[in-house]
Amino acid sequence: MMKNKRVLVVGLGVTGIASIKALHELGAKIYAYDGQSEEKMSKTLEELKGIDVKYYFDSLDFNTDEIDLVIKSPGIKFETPIMKKLVDANLKIIGDLEAGFFVTDNKFVAITGTNGKTTTTSLIGAIINESGRKCKITGNIGSGALYDSYISEKDETIVVEASSFQLESTENFKPFISIVTNLSPDHIDWHKTEDSYYRAKFKIAANQDKNDYCILNYEDALTRNYLDLLHTNIVYFSSEHVLEAGIYVENMQIIYNYNNEKTAIMNVDDMFIVGKHSIENVMAACAAAKLLGIDNNTIANAVKNFRGVEHRLEYFNTYNGVKFYNDSKGTNSDASITAVKAIKAPIILIAGGYDKNSEYDEFVKAFDNKVKALILLGQTKEKIKECALKYGFKNIYMVENMDEAVSLSYELSEKGDTVLLSPACASWGMYLNYEVRGRDFKERVKFYGESRENSKNK
Repeated sequence: MMKNKRVLVVGLGVTGIASIKALHELGAKIYAYDGQSEEKMSKTLEELKGIDVKYYFDSLDFNTDEIDLVIKSPGIKFETPIMKKLVDANLKIIGDLEAGFFVTDNKFVAITGTNGKTTTTSLIGAIINESGRKCKITGNIGSGALYDSYISEKDETIVVEASSFQLESTENFKPFISIVTNLSPDHIDWHKTEDSYYRAKFKIAANQDKNDYCILNYEDALTRNYLDLLHTNIVYFSSEHVLEAGIYVENMQIIYNYNNEKTAIMNVDDMFIVGKHSIENVMAACAAAKLLGIDNNTIANAVKNFRGVEHRLEYFNTYNGVKFYNDSKGTNSDASITAVKAIKAPIILIAGGYDKNSEYDEFVKAFDNKVKALILLGQTKEKIKECALKYGFKNIYMVENMDEAVSLSYELSEKGDTVLLSPACASWGMYLNYEVRGRDFKERVKFYGESRENSKNK
């Protein structure tokens, strides 16, 4: 597919770098564009030493006639000058997810949704590994879908966490199993409308047929608006209803009832991760595992040993009787609402970040007398403050950075409190990504926690 093809990689982040490595192995003639200067990209380019690439840094001065195919990094908007030039040239533009689909015959399990993607993806990977089979976990996790698909071994399952940005650039992507964990408004700054965002999500299943499966949340009313886009077998999971067919909870047991099989997989009390949202993620993963032919004992063992993922309601430590949770992956209101609901009161909540044109009414309403103090930082701090005041919440503190936020949380907290970082916003503008934000939070929690404990011991 790529041999001797002239391919332009747009964006030299993690995905772009990994794509170039794969394209080199596949024998493509490689071009690369990034909006930053060559000087700023010098460290990144070290990774690509020895690979023949024609680079364009912050310059549109290249001939589109030299290009056969464009692989776009997920975070680059189509409104940018580089993308407008490529679209006007009528070039074929895909993402690395689409490209990865064509370089392997292995089965794909693809997971999307507004929240729960990473946990569900990671758990499916853990179950497959527990079964003794091999899998590659990729997409938003890993090195990039094209690279990970290319290096995958025969019969290795490709488990993909797929964002709306990645799915928007797919045309033929067709996983064996797709999962939409849930839907709520997000990334409106990118997709412009809620409907466009939801339709991008459902591209995950658009090409599936009756040989494939799409796993959906029965409790998510929004997904029902897009069922007409599907032409595959639908398997529902439900945290509130006993289903005639699907996977659900009954008498604390996760029950799988599908394809003439009804069986109890495990008791929800045996899970390490907690909360209704966690049960839903587990059910989605269990359904995928059953469709892959994995037995109940293997599934249960993997789930029992699964402790969640970093930055998603991650318990970090307790200092002076105060628990600290890192939920930096709470990049939208719905994710942070889930976190607030899962944590016991009283909560000191650190929130705020990049403005994705989101509203915060439901987020503030979810405080429900559980949040005793709100510490705000980032671009959205004034917006969230105004919303909180509108609903009568007044114990608000404004800070400039994470150091101030964590230091203040120690001043405000008492034994028995929980400090929760759950921003309800993206990290951009302050951090490269939510992972960097979460690690910064944990480093500062540790620094102030140990400093205080040491001062007490003197």
